[in-house]
Amino acid sequence: MMQLQTQFIHDIAPDVAGERILLLMLPGAKNTPQQLVDYGFIRELRERRLPVDVLALDAHVDLYLERADIERVLHHTLDEARTHGYRRIWLLGISLGGSGAMICATQRTADIEGIFLLAPFLGTRGIIAEVEAAGGLQHWRAGEIGMRDHERMLLEQIQCITPDAGGFPPIYLGYGSEDRYRGASIMLAEGVPQARVSVAPGGHDWETWIVLWRRLLGKQPFAV
Repeated sequence: MMQLQTQFIHDIAPDVAGERILLLMLPGAKNTPQQLVDYGFIRELRERRLPVDVLALDAHVDLYLERADIERVLHHTLDEARTHGYRRIWLLGISLGGSGAMICATQRTADIEGIFLLAPFLGTRGIIAEVEAAGGLQHWRAGEIGMRDHERMLLEQIQCITPDAGGFPPIYLGYGSEDRYRGASIMLAEGVPQARVSVAPGGHDWETWIVLWRRLLGKQPFAV
């Protein structure tokens, strides 16, 4: 369907009722689209007979080293999706893929209907601790941002959004209670309605993420 300079899995929903939705899945730094299949992320959609087509990208860590590279891939993907007639587009970002999802959503807000974030990696523990020390994202000040300070740049962009109030797509957030990177999720959860936040026992791993994925789908996010 879509020619990208990266690997991908494109899975079309069977003949089900309703307008088709495209779910763009962005796995973590050292994860692959095939793992999304192996751990049942697409199967959960199919068992619920949701009209959701999946495009899982291999948005590997090298793409994030130069922000322009991940932006190029994401913009190209959204443009192609629009060309193929998708009006309803959702994002799923896991771990570092959460950064990709938020980069995409902050730049293409009008094109995104909703966002799933599972244990999003939004910055190193150092900068997340800086936000925590400031009293949370709304009280934090980014200060001078260098050209290559992508984490500080993204956090400032996230700081400017108000989910459910300023036209930003709804965020569904899940993370493990023992996740070593949970500080970013706790930070983000302050601005997300608690009905859209799920916390499960577990760490930064697939076994926890699939539990969270089931819980978030149970909230019927695609209902219009």
